[in-house]
Amino acid sequence: MQMLAKLQEAAGRIKHDTLTIYFAARDPRTPRAVRLSALLVAAYALSPIDLIPDFVPVLGYLDDLILIPLGVLLIIKLTPDAVIADSRKRARQVTVRPTSNAAAIAIVVIWVLCASGLTYWLLRASGT
Repeated sequence: MQMLAKLQEAAGRIKHDTLTIYFAARDPRTPRAVRLSALLVAAYALSPIDLIPDFVPVLGYLDDLILIPLGVLLIIKLTPDAVIADSRKRARQVTVRPTSNAAAIAIVVIWVLCASGLTYWLLRASGT
C-alpha cells in the first residue's frame, strides 16, 4: 500500500510540474528556446501518443517514467527562478478545486432518484 501511495504522490508531482512548465512556456520572461522546449515536453506529457506505446511490456511505461521527468527537470533548470516560482504558484491555483457540499448532495440525490426510477421501471416492465 505504501508503494502505491508513493507512486500516486510522484504522479501528482509530475502532473504539477508539467503544468508549471506549461505556464513557464507562456511567460514572456522565459527564453524563446526554453519556451519551445517546455511546450514540447508538456505536449508529450499530456499527449496520449507515446514514443514507445504503453502496451509494450516494461518499455512502454519506461519512457513516461524517464523522459518526462528528465524533460521537466531540464526545463526547470533552464528557466529563470522568478518565472518558475510564478508558474508553480499559478499551477497550484489551477489544481486546487473548490468544493461545494451542496453540489455534492445534489448530485447524490440525482443519482439516487435515477437509480430509483430505473428500478421502478424495471420492476414494472417485468410485471412484478
